[in-house]
Amino acid sequence: MPVPVPRDPEATRATLTDWLHDESRLPGAEITGLETPEFSGFSSEILMVDVTAADGTRSELAVRIAPQHYQVFPDVRFEEQYRLMRILARDTDIPVPPIRWYEPDGAYLGAPFFVMERIAGRVPTDMPPYHTGGWVTEITPDERSTMWWSALEILARLHRLDPAALDVGFLDQPEWGAAGLAQRLGFYEHYMNWAYPGPKPTAIRALDWLKANRPVEGHPPVLLWGDARIGNVIFGEGGLPKAVLDFETATFGQPEEDLAWYLYLDRHHSEGVYADRLDGFPTSTETIARFEELLGRPVRDMQFYEVLSGFKFTVIMSRIGQAMIEWDWLEGDSDFPYNNNASRLLDTILEGLS
Repeated sequence: MPVPVPRDPEATRATLTDWLHDESRLPGAEITGLETPEFSGFSSEILMVDVTAADGTRSELAVRIAPQHYQVFPDVRFEEQYRLMRILARDTDIPVPPIRWYEPDGAYLGAPFFVMERIAGRVPTDMPPYHTGGWVTEITPDERSTMWWSALEILARLHRLDPAALDVGFLDQPEWGAAGLAQRLGFYEHYMNWAYPGPKPTAIRALDWLKANRPVEGHPPVLLWGDARIGNVIFGEGGLPKAVLDFETATFGQPEEDLAWYLYLDRHHSEGVYADRLDGFPTSTETIARFEELLGRPVRDMQFYEVLSGFKFTVIMSRIGQAMIEWDWLEGDSDFPYNNNASRLLDTILEGLS
């Protein structure tokens, strides 16, 4: 049974030191600081590493390791995430942390990993949801507004990229259907049944509605972030973004899908946890209007994409609930995998459909 497993800091330091001493990396470098997470295996693991090279040059690095003990998603698309981030950093103005190296051999840290430069700044918290606690509650409404709009602008820039010119076709998953909604529904139906073996009434109800109300996609698929939200942005002073993170679910589809997720996750972190939204964050109506300006066309079918967002997050939470059961954090008959904040918010949305 997979369980949280602490990583041995000294063994990790020794392994990384040996790995860095390869001639193609930083021979003679010394690791002067290493932060390891409390446990590993829930999703990809991140180590924070301070390194001093032989010539005295200092680097602050982050090592992202592929999932080892437990998978949140049925497919680990780790190398694809690395390849996409390399392309975005090299060929676009999307601010991603510079990628230094990729290691496909799991013998070093138990799984493949890549090393990127660590960007100083602050990330809105999920625990607690940033509308209820953490540094976002302590800044001014104007700074929150800047955070929201600046991240939205990056999202629109991503959607204006040419996937063919960037050669990112490796993100396509044709085994689940044609790029876009056919592929998304095919994949998430598979994911829903893989994630948790017990009842899933809300997810099934949402999937049935999505299949019955699937719109015609009126524009060619674009590159999607997949997890577009301010909780995946590193912010600097004044609420300006310094880098965007987490492309493990990047795919192709309509910009509306990313926009709906951007709005839905914020709604979950306020209404979904029975909290008021903080002052300064623009409304959904204002956000859609601004995104249309940035995109250069009206958005369509936002109700559908909101349900899709709720369905996807409900499936993800069912998998997290299953992890908690397998780790003995919950009783085996707990209803958490299908009765949680995400599923209850989706229920609310389904009940309000016109």
